[in-house]
Amino acid sequence: RRTKDTVAKDLPPKQFSTVSCTLTSEQARIYRSAVADAFDTGLGTGIARRGNILALLTTLKQVCNHPAQVTGDTDDLYGRSGKLDRATEMIAEIVDDGDRALIFTQYRTMGEMLSRHLGSELGIGAIPFLHGGLNTDKRDAMVDAFQNDTDSPPVLILSLRAAGFGLNLTRASHVVHYDRWWNPAVEDQATDRAHRIGQKRTVNVHTLVTGGTVEDHIAAMHEAKRAVADAVSGNVEAALADLPDTELRELLELDGAVII
Repeated sequence: RRTKDTVAKDLPPKQFSTVSCTLTSEQARIYRSAVADAFDTGLGTGIARRGNILALLTTLKQVCNHPAQVTGDTDDLYGRSGKLDRATEMIAEIVDDGDRALIFTQYRTMGEMLSRHLGSELGIGAIPFLHGGLNTDKRDAMVDAFQNDTDSPPVLILSLRAAGFGLNLTRASHVVHYDRWWNPAVEDQATDRAHRIGQKRTVNVHTLVTGGTVEDHIAAMHEAKRAVADAVSGNVEAALADLPDTELRELLELDGAVII
């Protein structure tokens, strides 16, 4: 049995691109408010401080995804998130070109919103969403349909945790990372669901980053971690939690963000 390592030289290349996204005025307002409230209230000390920082970082990443992740107002998603609007444009172009795409998100609520919104906007029916809440039979059927059915939707949305290992999704030639994980190795494992033995085409990997936000800083840390031998052992969350309050606030404030 051949492993990926033994045939890596025979696999097609991966092409990486970072797609810069804008903030809507709603996103910017909620983002700024979350930062101000957290620091005005105080982050605390010790373990409590780390927990508060993690909660803040999670909120900021969710705002970058779509403000509905924070507000719970999911009735009308269009035009409220620069990232969702850009992702919709990208997926429409991929589908129009006759290609298939995997979309990874770490949040189940965001996956459900993507499934509903993309299905409606692209007019291609319900977009399947593979996540940890599905039983093995349903997940296997979803993968088999994507890989083999000629009339299956050309897009598959996946939870980053649920799809990190074992899945063969080589029918896709595009991978979209809708939001960032703390560890780049986790994203690499997800990308390799498409870039593995059996893949014959170049795999285009698109990472969505909202400019001027915490996502920019995560992206910079990821690149720094990939440049060292022990990349998989780093912890972005811990690195941010160790910063003094003043420095952390300067890092998290909107910095040159494009707001529409």
